Amino acid sequence: MAQLTVLISTTDADFRSHVSRLLRASGISIALVEERHTAGNPPSLAVVDIRTGSAKAVESIERLRGSWPAAAIFAIAATAQPDQILQAMRAGANEYLAWSADGSAAPALDDTFPAAVRRALERSKPKDGGRSNSVLSFFGVKGGAGTTTLAVNSAIEIARVSKKPTLIIDLHQFLGEVALFLGVRPRFTLVDALDNLHRLDAEFLRELVVKHKTGLDILAGGEQIDRPGPQDAVVFEQLLQTLGRTYEYIIIDAGLLTGPCSDIAVFAADVIYVVANPDIASVRNAHRVVDRMGQLGAGRDRLRILLNRMSDQHEIGPKQIESTLGHSLHMVFPSDYSVVSSALNSGVPLTLSNHSALAAQFTAFTQQIVFPHGDPVPAEQPRARASFLGMF
Repeated sequence: MAQLTVLISTTDADFRSHVSRLLRASGISIALVEERHTAGNPPSLAVVDIRTGSAKAVESIERLRGSWPAAAIFAIAATAQPDQILQAMRAGANEYLAWSADGSAAPALDDTFPAAVRRALERSKPKDGGRSNSVLSFFGVKGGAGTTTLAVNSAIEIARVSKKPTLIIDLHQFLGEVALFLGVRPRFTLVDALDNLHRLDAEFLRELVVKHKTGLDILAGGEQIDRPGPQDAVVFEQLLQTLGRTYEYIIIDAGLLTGPCSDIAVFAADVIYVVANPDIASVRNAHRVVDRMGQLGAGRDRLRILLNRMSDQHEIGPKQIESTLGHSLHMVFPSDYSVVSSALNSGVPLTLSNHSALAAQFTAFTQQIVFPHGDPVPAEQPRARASFLGMF
C-alpha cells in the first residue's frame, strides 16, 4: 500500500508524536500501524524506544526481529554509548539514533532521521523494483473543480486497461457523488467499512463494495454529515492498509484538504493529484494547497497538478499558472461541459460513452499510470514563484 509501513514501539506519547512527525515529513508515503494490527499488515520499519537502557528494551528489538526478519529496525537511545550501540546491533537493529537525555528531540535526530528512513525504504523495495499496489489521491482546490469527474473516469480507465483489482473510495462527507457518477446504488458505505474493520475479510468486503460493469469496485461515500470525521482517521489508515492486500490500484476521491482523514489520504498516497481550474480563485487556492501538502511531507516527486476545464477563452494560461505555483502542470484537461453533463445525467462515465478530446485525454492520463515503462518519475526542480496579479 504505502511505501513504508511503520511500527513505533514505545510507551511515551511525546516520543510517538515526534517520531510520527519526522516520518510524515520525510517526503515519502508512510503508513503507521499498531502492533495489534500487524498480523495482516507487517511493518517494513520498526522504530524502537530504548532510551531507558534496560534489558527489556534490547529484548524488544530481538522480539521484533524474530517476528519480522525482513523489517528495518531503528533503535533510538538517550546517548550514543558504544556498548549500547553494540547491544542494539547484536539484537537486530539496523540503525542507531541518539535522543537527548531530557526526552526532547536532539537536533541530531531531526537531521539524521530522514536519511535513515530513505535507507529503510530502499531496503523494503521488492527485488525487481516493483510495487504491490498504488494509492492515488485526488484533491480539489475548491468545490466544483471537477475532482470527482477526474477521479471517477481515471479509476474506470485504470480498471479497464490494467485488468487488475481496482477500487475507488469516496472520502466525502454527506455529499459524495462517486456512486451517482457511476450510476450505482450502494447498500453500504465507507462509514460501514470503518465501523466494521475488525470483521473486514474477503467475504465481507464483497458485500461492502459495489462492482461496476468495467470491474471497478466502489466504496461509496457516507451519508452522515460528520463522518468520516477526525475520530475516524486512525481507522481509515488501517482500512487502507487492509484494502492494499486486495487491490492493485486504490483511487481516493478526497475532495478538499480539510481534516485528519484527508491528511491520511496525503500520507498514504503514492501519487497525489491536485485539481485546479484556470481562474484566480483556483490558482490562489492551489498555491495554498501545494504549500500545505509540503508541510504534510508530500514531496514534489509525489505531487501532480492537473488543470481542468481549460479553453481558449480563459485569460490565464498554463504557463502563467506554472510560473505562479512554481510547479509544472502534469496534464491539462479541456473544457467540455456538454460531454461531462451528459455522462453525469446518464450515469455512464464519459470514457465509455464517447470519443471526445476529453475522453482521449483521460486515456493518455491513465496510460501513464498503468504503463509507466518501469521508469521512476523524476523529481521536479524547485522553481522560483512569480507574483500573480499581486496576490502572492
